[in-house]
Amino acid sequence: MKRITAVFLTLLLLSGCTGKRDELDRAMKLRASLLGCLGCSFDVTVTADYGDEIHEFAMNCEADGRGNVSFTVTQPESIAGITGEISSGEGKLTFDDTVLQFPLLADDQVTPVSGPWILMKTLLGGYLTAANQEDDLLHLTIDDSYEDDALQMEIWLNGEDMPVCGEILYDGRRIVTMTVENLQIR
Repeated sequence: MKRITAVFLTLLLLSGCTGKRDELDRAMKLRASLLGCLGCSFDVTVTADYGDEIHEFAMNCEADGRGNVSFTVTQPESIAGITGEISSGEGKLTFDDTVLQFPLLADDQVTPVSGPWILMKTLLGGYLTAANQEDDLLHLTIDDSYEDDALQMEIWLNGEDMPVCGEILYDGRRIVTMTVENLQIR
């Protein structure tokens, strides 16, 4: 019942926002492009905020049309070359002599390495709750579910409607920030 009420309220809200129609259309056009594609590739810098410490690393990512993501860590040099795959409910890391371990976030739901997968999963099927123009960027707010422990994504699109920045929030606190570059849809 809670989900039906939330969907109804979202539809009601969106139907009354004719001034925001262009922003919503742009967001839905990106979703349609991603849903209809064979995949995409992008570079991402991930910053995980644990409150008392911050971890930063960079990856090259490949996503298929269903949102499954494979990645190769490129920075810092001490963990460069580690590869992995993340899909719904599964994850795999491969490495030689280096172990990639980050503490979990969001009550043990999120690892920083899963940030690009969460970004893709949310773009493909999250619940768009807001879209507004901020200077040259389109700012989207998308929830991954209507559950009490939902993750929220704040995503900024450039003038070509491609993601350039994303933030994962949990319980109102930013836990992961991603800078996205070179996104190519195939």
